[in-house]
Amino acid sequence: MAPELQIPEPNSCPEPCCVALEAPTLTEPRRSLAAVHYEEGQKQGQRVVLGTGGFGRVELVRAQLFALKRIRKDWVVRTRQQEHMLTERRVLARSRCPFIVGFFGSFRDAQHIYLLLEFCQGGELWTKLREVRCFEEPLAVFCSACVVEGLEYLHGHGIVYRDLKPENLMLDQLGYVKLVDFGFAKELERGEKTFSFCGTPEYLAPEMLCHEGHDFAVDFWMLGILVFEMLVGRPPFHSTDPQKIYSRILDGIFSFPAFLSEAACSLIAKLCRRRPGQRLGNTASGIRGIKKHRWFGAIRWKRLALRQMEAPTIQLLKEVGMECGMGDAGGAGGLALTPPPRAPPMPTSSGTRLIRRQWRRSFRDGMRSSDGNGTAVGPALEGQ
Repeated sequence: MAPELQIPEPNSCPEPCCVALEAPTLTEPRRSLAAVHYEEGQKQGQRVVLGTGGFGRVELVRAQLFALKRIRKDWVVRTRQQEHMLTERRVLARSRCPFIVGFFGSFRDAQHIYLLLEFCQGGELWTKLREVRCFEEPLAVFCSACVVEGLEYLHGHGIVYRDLKPENLMLDQLGYVKLVDFGFAKELERGEKTFSFCGTPEYLAPEMLCHEGHDFAVDFWMLGILVFEMLVGRPPFHSTDPQKIYSRILDGIFSFPAFLSEAACSLIAKLCRRRPGQRLGNTASGIRGIKKHRWFGAIRWKRLALRQMEAPTIQLLKEVGMECGMGDAGGAGGLALTPPPRAPPMPTSSGTRLIRRQWRRSFRDGMRSSDGNGTAVGPALEGQ
């Protein structure tokens, strides 16, 4: 009989911000208690797969509910994902925030690297969004507010996220949203810029496309795209061709459907301003400017940070047994496994020239958008 093990608390706390803790690297030789605990869980019955992918899978640990992210070492080496893996582990180990997925530890064997994570019973936000097509505004407001809390914590600890999208947001059993997947995260000093080309094509900020350096402001652009997608059911610059997506991003033209509220249009337009320094969240008022926007009028931020608000997302959660219904990656309570992030397709040579022309023109013309009737509304919202 194996000895009883004490599993540490995950990276969550009642306060929205706590002191960051440094963590050891993956290469330090040690036998993790989490590994022993997982081995005990295997003895209790058939393993339950939460999600699968071409490189690995996530399984349910039975004795206590965890999500085990398992990644093949040969895949990491072959695709040169070592730095992304180390970054993800380092950021997770440092974070202590109720809006970031809990991290219990990491271990390895001859073939795999394992990350033992909090099991988010509510499943992936992307799956819920596809089930209902688009969210009603109260749902989108609450989900966005949780994301704002997560971004505030990360930025306060010098971390830019860079991969915000519905696929990287999970719901816990209470309906609260948590950020997951930190392979594209980057530790930055204030005033510093980075030049990596990474992220999801439809969510890329203009300055990332032009390789002119980017910073924390890209997360606010992506937040605007996320709000649009939750309310409309698709990103504003949608296309199956990445080059067309890039061109549309730099043109800055998209339509606000007529059913969107004026407050939602205002928030999106302010988050998706062309100049990073003018984006809501990246001005002198900082992220407080986002929290004070009228679209978030129903949010009580102190109560949200303490997880004392009733989550309207609870209606999205389906009642499922813990021993069944988890074999499908996208099922309720499941964890859809995506590979560690890889860079989006680079713009073509002709596309690069077009991008630079569009980028220069965008600063002259500003962001242009239209409502469902084709009426220009973007510039009119700039001052609101």
